[in-house]
Amino acid sequence: MNSHILKIDCSDNKGLIYRISDVIYKNNLNIVKNDEYVDYENNKFFFRAIVSGDIENGNLVSKLQEVLPSDTTISLRKKVKKKIIIMCTKESHCLGDLLLKHYSGELNADIVAVVSNYDYLQELVEKFDIPYHHVSAEGLERQEHEKNILEILGQYSCDFIVLAKYMRILSSDFVNNYQEKMINIHHSFLPAFIGANPYKQAFIRGVKIIGATAHFVNNNLDEGPIISQDVINVGHEFSWKDMQRAGKNVEKAVLSNALDLVLEERVFVYNNKTIIF
Repeated sequence: MNSHILKIDCSDNKGLIYRISDVIYKNNLNIVKNDEYVDYENNKFFFRAIVSGDIENGNLVSKLQEVLPSDTTISLRKKVKKKIIIMCTKESHCLGDLLLKHYSGELNADIVAVVSNYDYLQELVEKFDIPYHHVSAEGLERQEHEKNILEILGQYSCDFIVLAKYMRILSSDFVNNYQEKMINIHHSFLPAFIGANPYKQAFIRGVKIIGATAHFVNNNLDEGPIISQDVINVGHEFSWKDMQRAGKNVEKAVLSNALDLVLEERVFVYNNKTIIF
């Protein structure tokens, strides 16, 4: 039996759950699981459900719109495996983790291609029989380099782009092509420790925790809606290289968790933050 993911957000009103459930029931469908949340400060309602049965998308959406507030946004998508493209630079830990999860069937997505401004990781990627595109930035203005990348991305159909330690800053024009479709991972020292070797900077400063943040990319550098975060404790016995190794493990775990949430369509983006079920 088909399963769909239904996501609804609208202004909060009395009886919303009843109205949604009634429409689903009258269409001979079943709610397998549902979650809801109300942001009382902004009078905003969020709803996510897994719905099973023979669904006519347009019919169900139109009937829901008839009984819900005029500002309602509805997403109804069949529960299928998504397609992703990974962008990377030189660091292999996040990319390698996703490649292994893809190979073992643990990743709820198909990696259709990897794109990089270096060829360092080409041999690794090709071991998994995944296309690797080296798009060099050497001698090019940012606009020209990004144009070349967009031409490569345009060859594929994908749902999300994952920046697995892709270390170049992307322009607004580039980002605007993938609103809420591009996921980035970075260490949580930003903006306190920026530039070269943030772990060494953190060691010198004597930090006691290190962590990572995965977020959607927008036009504010590293300030997009946060999807997942985690931290671990470190102490005076950690060298900066120990911190770096530990930090890479956190980055892998946080990116993987964020990607799972996005692929399962558990994330709502709202006011530059996220609601996650």
